[in-house]
Parts: sequence; structure tokens; C-alpha cells
Amino acid sequence: MSVKLNHRIMGEGSPLILLHGLFGSLENLGGLAHRLRDEWQIHALDQRNHGRSPHTDTMDYPSMAEDVLSYMDDRGLQEAAFLGHSMGGKTAMEVALSHPERVSRLVVADIAPVTYHPRHDAVLEGLKSVDLENISTRQQADAALKEFVEMESVRQFLLKNLARVSEEERAEGDNRKFRWRLNLPAIDASYASLAAGPSAEGPYKGPTLFIKGGDSAYIQDKHREQTEKLFPNAELRIIEGTGHWLHAEKPETFATLCRRFLQG
Repeated sequence: MSVKLNHRIMGEGSPLILLHGLFGSLENLGGLAHRLRDEWQIHALDQRNHGRSPHTDTMDYPSMAEDVLSYMDDRGLQEAAFLGHSMGGKTAMEVALSHPERVSRLVVADIAPVTYHPRHDAVLEGLKSVDLENISTRQQADAALKEFVEMESVRQFLLKNLARVSEEERAEGDNRKFRWRLNLPAIDASYASLAAGPSAEGPYKGPTLFIKGGDSAYIQDKHREQTEKLFPNAELRIIEGTGHWLHAEKPETFATLCRRFLQG
């Protein structure tokens, strides 16, 4: 069953749907949205169990694709361009492969349509290690995370999911000062499904752009055969000097590549 996704709409023009990655929210692609809003009507979505969208025990790409399709139906969008990063790229690919008539053009940022070995075990353990019953500051949460996640930039990204418990919630018996916006138990239980490739067989024959971070290992030569099978009209661009967070590391370059492709 689909859920109603939290969203933010800005700009005017043809619709462009933005989908964030694992542990993220629609705010992660906010810079890109502002750069492209002059030509497209941007629909930035929080995927299920992320941001301010509903929590659900089920989390796999067919379900997440249905959430997006339901959103399009609710907004009267028969067709839209899609841009997804990491997990969001897989959701976008699932939509394109299962309902190609709904996708005009597709941009996939630093992810391939394949199953990956676990890469986020330390992050999940770190998030679970934060004692929400007893912490009273973000600094305490950061200190707990640091034992599992060395890079400060990654910790700061993860801690964007830490929300203060409202006075109303505390009045109802929640004595914590902080909670995760993420549905951490569901993400943890569903991690194998999130590491998997898209399930729909496709192919999607529409224009497709894969953008790879030059220093990232998420898109490799060994993925080419599967990619070309599912997306026969795909092209690849590489942004040198960037990793998996290429849209944040070189935002102007990333936005320029996207703009040129989306303009057709």
C-alpha cells in the first residue's frame, strides 16, 4: 500500500521529480532544486521512512515506486522527468522500468541498477548506538556516532535526522529530548531490499543519464552490461574529483550536466 509522501514544490515549467538517498531527505537536493527551478516545476519528495513522510514496516523499491506514482496521480502528473541520487536513483529506475510511460527523462546520480554488498553497517550500528533516552545535546549524539562513523561530514549529514521532541509529545509521555525522524528499525530490517537492484525488468528506452563521482566506486565497468540491458539509451558522465556526494561536492557542475540533459 502506498503512503502519502511529504513534498515541496517550487518553480514553473515541466515537472521534475527529485528523490534523495538513504538516510537523507528532500533537503539534500535543495541546492539543485533552486538551481533548476527557473526552467522546471520541481517536486522534491521525502521517501517513506525518511524526512517527514510516513513510517511503514515495508520498504522496498516496488513499494517506494508506488508511493511516487500515487503522488503523481494525486498531483495530476501524467509524466515527469526524474532525478534520483543513490537510493533515490534506484527508486527512479524502478518507476522508469515498471511504468516507462510516466518518465520523460531520467537522471541517476552515482548508483547502478545492481545489488550491492552491505556498505552501511557501521552507519546503522552508529545510529542505533545513540541512547535517545539519555542524551540531552546534539554533541552527545555526535560523540556516540563518532565511535562508528569517523568522517565528521557524514556524521553531520546523519544528525540532520535528529529532531527535538516537542512539548506536546513530552506531555503525552515521551520523556526523550530527541528522536530520529528516520524509521530506523524499518530501514535496518529492510537493508537487504535497499541494497538490491531494481526488480522491474523494463527496459526503459527513454533518454537516461548516469552521473558518476570520479572517486566513487558505486558505478563500475562491470555494471555496464546490466545497465545497457535495462537502459539501452543511457549515457554516462563523470565528475572528476568527487565521491558519492557529487551533487554537494561540485553543485554547479552537477546542475549544469543535469540542465543540459533535461533540456534535451
